[in-house]
Amino acid sequence: MGTHVLSMRIDGELLDRLRTHAAKRGMSVQDYVVRTLIRDDFDERFKAAVDETEKFYGLT
Repeated sequence: MGTHVLSMRIDGELLDRLRTHAAKRGMSVQDYVVRTLIRDDFDERFKAAVDETEKFYGLT
């Protein structure tokens, strides 16, 4: 898996909040954003798997 560049334009207030959250975790803003995106992606995939399991067992 290679790496790619993603450029985002965000306002100063949001960047300040991201910096604060990242600093609390000892991370760079870039690492914080990437981990947040990964976590969100995992949550969506996990929910889809749970939904499929419930459908399989007729729980929904």
